[in-house]
Amino acid sequence: MLWKTGLIFLCWGLTSGELQDRQSGTPAAPARTTLDFGLVPSGVYDTVAYYEPGAIGILFNMMHAFLYVVQPNPFPEGELSLPENIVLTLQVIYYELGFVVCAALGLLFTVLLPLVGLLFCLCRCCDNCGGEMHQRQRKNTDCLRGLLTTLWSVFMKLFMAGVLCAYAANQNLSSQLKSMRRLVKSNLKDLHTFANQTPAQIDYLISKYDTVKQHVLHDLENVGVILGGRIHEELGKDVQPALNGVLSMTGTMRDTKDALENVSLSLETLQEGTVKLQANLSLVRGSLSNALNDPVCTHPQSFEICHNIRSTLPKLEIAANYSSLTDVTNQLDKVNEVLKTDLGQIVEKGFASFNDTPNLVTDQTRNIVEGVKVLLDDVGSNVTTFTKLFPVHSTLTNFTKMISHTHSQIEDIYPQVDQMDFYRWICCITLCCMVVLILTFNFLGLLCGILGFDRHATPTTRGCVSNTGGNLLMAGVGFSFLFSWVLMGVITALFLAGGNLEKLVCEPFQTRQLFKVLDTPNLVNSAWKNFIPGYLYNDPELDLTAYSLYSNCKDNRGIYSALHLDKVFNISAFFNTSVVSGSRKFEGMKVDLRGIILLESEGKQNLISFTETGINEIDFAAYLEEVNKGVTRIDLVDFASRLDAQADQLSKGTLQTSLKGHANTIRQIHIQQVIPLEKSMSTLNQSIRLLERTSSDLPVRVRDVLAAVDAAQYLISHNATFVINQETEKYKQTIIGYFKQYIDWIRTSLALEVATCKPLSNIVDTAEILGCSFLLDSMNTFWFGLGCSTLFLLPSIILSVKLAKFYRRMDTEDVYDE
Repeated sequence: MLWKTGLIFLCWGLTSGELQDRQSGTPAAPARTTLDFGLVPSGVYDTVAYYEPGAIGILFNMMHAFLYVVQPNPFPEGELSLPENIVLTLQVIYYELGFVVCAALGLLFTVLLPLVGLLFCLCRCCDNCGGEMHQRQRKNTDCLRGLLTTLWSVFMKLFMAGVLCAYAANQNLSSQLKSMRRLVKSNLKDLHTFANQTPAQIDYLISKYDTVKQHVLHDLENVGVILGGRIHEELGKDVQPALNGVLSMTGTMRDTKDALENVSLSLETLQEGTVKLQANLSLVRGSLSNALNDPVCTHPQSFEICHNIRSTLPKLEIAANYSSLTDVTNQLDKVNEVLKTDLGQIVEKGFASFNDTPNLVTDQTRNIVEGVKVLLDDVGSNVTTFTKLFPVHSTLTNFTKMISHTHSQIEDIYPQVDQMDFYRWICCITLCCMVVLILTFNFLGLLCGILGFDRHATPTTRGCVSNTGGNLLMAGVGFSFLFSWVLMGVITALFLAGGNLEKLVCEPFQTRQLFKVLDTPNLVNSAWKNFIPGYLYNDPELDLTAYSLYSNCKDNRGIYSALHLDKVFNISAFFNTSVVSGSRKFEGMKVDLRGIILLESEGKQNLISFTETGINEIDFAAYLEEVNKGVTRIDLVDFASRLDAQADQLSKGTLQTSLKGHANTIRQIHIQQVIPLEKSMSTLNQSIRLLERTSSDLPVRVRDVLAAVDAAQYLISHNATFVINQETEKYKQTIIGYFKQYIDWIRTSLALEVATCKPLSNIVDTAEILGCSFLLDSMNTFWFGLGCSTLFLLPSIILSVKLAKFYRRMDTEDVYDE
């Protein structure tokens, strides 16, 4: 019971890290950041529980094939806890039928062969059964002797093969003792590694709580940036466009002011410029008219030119009359009055108030954050305290001492094992020597008989060597009768023991059928479904079987997973209290943003006043009508060019010179007066059109902007609770997510990396290798080879008796008359 108690303490120790760490969180949404806990320090196990027999494996396969022929039936299944079950009894009988038949034949051989030998001796003493020293000569005597010799040579080789097979198996068993020691030592070393590495792994799991703690502390200390930033981001989806709309109105105000100033300045410039231009054009027009009174114009060739020039003179005048347009001084004064209020500064103040959300969150959640920090420290203390409640280190230390003591005891029995193996080896060699002795007598007898045989000698005159060969063959027959029953008795016993162990234990283990038998419900206790959890935890209904335990350890999973400790220890219930406490800490987290003012009343009034500046009262059509007329009715540059061309058609003289002078004067008027006026007209045109566009939707824009601001303000002051609760929940789940990652990592590490129980499955596999591959396969191959030789004693007896007649010196012989 000491190892059972130690195992329970060990399992509690392995789960202690998980039991405490789960206090920090509950299953929740994935954490914002993936935590890196590093790699759990793992021990390296040296045992390779695998055996390759090598060349002798051929003999093993032959033996297995023979056993399959003897017993090809499937492993019996049934309710093993009920031996009175008739079906199972029939299955067992059917399963053992081959062994029963072979054992019966072996016993029959063991009993009958000495009896037959005794009768044979008595019979020969009465000069019967070949005991009469007389050989009848026949014509086919030589052929018969050759045939018997050939058959005996074949059987002798089979004899020899069987003996060599038995000898090889005997030697293999002794040679595997070194491998056995190596495997045992390797397994014990792995158990040491398992015991020594487990505390370090548990300490590593516990130490990684600091990683979680640092991330949680970071998020708690930056609650304003994280939680406040998320709230700011969500509310900003409505607030930012609203304030940006107000900010854009400040630009519209400035653009309107600039446009009004441009209109006012351009209008003044155009009014003054067109008066001056009109006066200059009148002077040029009058001067040209006077110049065209020149007598040259009366000449027929010049008359038409002068007439054409005179007809275009009325077009030399201005096209637009700007004196009739109303100025925009009143609108400009109102806009300037509106701009005395710095709406941009008011908007920036609203932005600053809204952007202060992280600081508000920090101030309003300070108590909650401090409470979570205290809980965080408490959880860390509980982790350390809880792990100290269970004597994991002392238990594992005792376990290590037990392993060392066991190893020492095993080392102490090695000399006894060697001595027992020596005795076993002597016994097996003795059995082999019995067969070899018979084989030696037969071989020497046959050799002497063949070498001493003389074809010309009669049966009564055969030589000494030939007679000795015959006697040796008969000695071999005698030893066959003496030893065969002993050999067969030993072979039958080994066959029954080794064959059944191979078919009932080794082969079912390799096919995993043995685990099904061990896991049969109610096998050990009629009230237990599974005996392992029933014995360890008094919970036989727990789904923990021998096969699942072996398979999990074979896959090098942790003992926590292999023993299903998550089912035995209610970890979830242990964590629920801490999880609920941690969650409740966040329930009091409330954020009040009603102190945020996006746009003060002064800013709103400023926007309303802007719509009342009267820019919509400007007569934009009149302005655009005059602007579209241009500066002059005719293009002065084009007029001057045509005037030059017409002057060139006239003969040189005063008129031509005067016309060219007027053309240059018109060009100067265009450059000095028309071009500046055109620039002013362009400015006026752009500004009027801008004012027209602005005035067309200004009331609607201001109304929409104010509505957006009011909606955003209402959201912050009255409807922000949903957003705040939503983001607070996300923030809480992020914090809890760190713990969930830690718990999942703990669970995975316990299942796959901590206290991996490969050494336990290695012990089972090593036992199978030692018991089946080393011991049983060698022992079964020994009786298989020895049994083959023993069976061939029967034909060898017959052949030896027959051959002895051809080599022994007879007392009488057949006499034929010539």
